[in-house]
Amino acid sequence: MKLSQFNFDLPKEKIALRPTRWRDECKLMVLRRKTGEIEHRLFKDIIEYFGKGDLFVLNDTRVFPARLSGKKERTGAEITVFLLRELSREQKLWDVIVEPARKIRIGNKLYFGEDESMVAEVIDNTTSRGRTLRFLYDGPYEEFKKSLFDLGKTPLPECIDREPDEQDVDDFQTIFAKYEGAVSAPAAGLHFSRELLNRMILADIDRTFITVHMGRGHFNPVDVEDLSKHRMDGERMIISEEAAQRVNLAKRTGGKVLAVGVTVLRALETYVTTQHEIKANDIWTNKFLFPPYDFAVADAFVSNFHEPCSTMLMAEAAFGGFDNVMHAYEVALEQDYRFGPYGDALLII
Repeated sequence: MKLSQFNFDLPKEKIALRPTRWRDECKLMVLRRKTGEIEHRLFKDIIEYFGKGDLFVLNDTRVFPARLSGKKERTGAEITVFLLRELSREQKLWDVIVEPARKIRIGNKLYFGEDESMVAEVIDNTTSRGRTLRFLYDGPYEEFKKSLFDLGKTPLPECIDREPDEQDVDDFQTIFAKYEGAVSAPAAGLHFSRELLNRMILADIDRTFITVHMGRGHFNPVDVEDLSKHRMDGERMIISEEAAQRVNLAKRTGGKVLAVGVTVLRALETYVTTQHEIKANDIWTNKFLFPPYDFAVADAFVSNFHEPCSTMLMAEAAFGGFDNVMHAYEVALEQDYRFGPYGDALLII
């Protein structure tokens, strides 16, 4: 398929700047992929479409305060640094994105904090945007990590056009977040409340967790018209033995497997046996899902409403069918659904 097929007009005011007051009371559009039929519900109604023997697969990654504001040495030019991943604990090396990237050279020093006490040196230019920084900090590691994260802010994606604040610290984190490593929240998981998880137990709906450390690659623009030539950024995915067994058991016994979010969907499809089962692993995935695609594991999929030409929209179209999903987006715009990580959700069954 072509990139231009996923383009549509999204008015800026349709992007949610804040979540709904209660996590599970955002709108939920339900799309039946066999018929194209659409229903309008609330997210807390999602359990009405599942029952005993069904399994929800959720992502328990934890977002860390990855956005740093700093200045370049000599010029004092303001920069924004997004911490992507820690490369070396001992050497305090981090893989980062620097914006604006222009004129950031190897050897440049970058200063962070009001007193500019946190200093980093650019030691590698890995891509046109990516960098490797060495933080020049002499104290103990735990002290360094705390100081670094104290300076950081919640890494809201650019579509949320405002500065992150204290409210985002909780809002941009799932209630089951556990393992630190994500620079963006798995948006579909944000809608789950403790009350909803408890109602799942009462309905005999099982759940399991995998860890996929969501990166910023999902928000990077696709710059090729031929989608087969696009390359996704890698994300670390960890599927435990217990999670793999739960997924495989649900498949064997006729239960439905719901992938909660694009990160979970791509993780479940990354390594599948010929028997349509998954195995425990700790690997990096750069799986790119776009139509047409024959899914082996997930029977249902829930995600948010995403931006035009985004890889997340393409994953939805791959699962629900291109025509079905693009029509659902037309309906969402007409019915004032909210878009983006803080927006409303689309369940495809």
